[in-house]
Amino acid sequence: MGPDPAVAAVRLAVRRALAGLPPGAMTLVACSGGADSLALAAALAFEAPRSGRPAGGVTVDHGLQDGSDEHAERVVRVMASLGLDPAGSVAVEVGTEGGPENAARVARYEALGRTARRLRASAVLLGHTRDDQAETVLLGLARGSGARSLAGMPPSFVRSDVRYERPLLDLDRATTQRACEALGLKPWDDPHNDDPSYTRVRVRREALPALQRTLGPGVSEALARTARLLRDDADALDAFAEDALTRARDGASASEGGLSVEVLEGLPKAVRTRVLRTAAIEAGSPAGTLAAVHVDDVDRLVTGWRGQLHVDLPGGIRAYRRCGRLLFGRP
Repeated sequence: MGPDPAVAAVRLAVRRALAGLPPGAMTLVACSGGADSLALAAALAFEAPRSGRPAGGVTVDHGLQDGSDEHAERVVRVMASLGLDPAGSVAVEVGTEGGPENAARVARYEALGRTARRLRASAVLLGHTRDDQAETVLLGLARGSGARSLAGMPPSFVRSDVRYERPLLDLDRATTQRACEALGLKPWDDPHNDDPSYTRVRVRREALPALQRTLGPGVSEALARTARLLRDDADALDAFAEDALTRARDGASASEGGLSVEVLEGLPKAVRTRVLRTAAIEAGSPAGTLAAVHVDDVDRLVTGWRGQLHVDLPGGIRAYRRCGRLLFGRP
C-alpha cells in the first residue's frame, strides 16, 4: 500500500522542484516546525536521496519569544531524525525597520542566504502554501500596489545570489497538516499566528473566512489562480519595459544621459511607469518606499508637463525634465 494521499502530494511537489535543480548539489529546507515546513522537510528527506542529492535543514531563531532557542533545538532534532544532514539553527537579531513582520522577514532571509552560501546549496525550499498565496494577494489588493503585487509569491526566485523554491504553492494548508498526521509528526503552533496585531493574521483569521462565508468555498483557490495569471502578465510587461528602457536611453544624448521624453511619450502607460520606476530605483530611490504616487508624479513630467521644475522622490532623488530628456539625480 502506498503512502497517505497527502504525503504523496507533498512528495510529488518536492520531486518536481528537485527535478529543476542541478544534480548532486545540496538542497536545504527552511523549517520553522509548523505543519507546512515540517511536511516539506519530511518530503525533502524522502525524495532527495532517491535523486542522488544531499539534503539539509535550517531553522531560524528570531529570538522574539521566551524559549525560542529551546524550540529551535527541538526543530533541529526533528530534522535530524528525518535524515536531513546537516540540520542546524541560526539565531538572528530582528530590527524594527518596516514593521515587525518585515524586519523578521529581512533577518530570516539574511540568515538563510548566509547558510546556503556557506553550504553551497543549489536552493532553499520554503513551505508557503496556496493559503499563504491567497493571503498575499489580499494584502497586495489592500495596498493598491498594482499587478506585480497581486501576482503574489513566485514559485521560484533568486535573492542575494541564492535560489529559493516554493514547491507547495499548489497545495493547501490542510494537506500539509494531514501529511504531518500521517507521518506521526507533531507541528508547532507559533503563537504569533494567533496575534491579531499582525496584518497577515487578521487576513487569515477574519478576512478570508468572511469572504468564504459571503462568496462560498474556493476563494483561496481563485485568489491563487489570479496570482498565477497576473504573474504571467506582469512578467510580459516587465520584459517590454526592459526593452523600452534601453530605447529611451539610446534616444537621449549619450553625453548627457537620461531618458528620451519622445520615446517615453510613445509607450503605453503600463510600460512607461515600469520604465520610470526602474530608472528611479537605479538612481538610488529605495524600492521599498518608492510608491505608485511617486511614479505617477514623475509620469506627469512626461505626459502632463507644464514647466514644473522637478519631482522629489524617496532617498533624496529628484526627477526633472530638461531639453527633451528626463533625468534622475540628487539635488
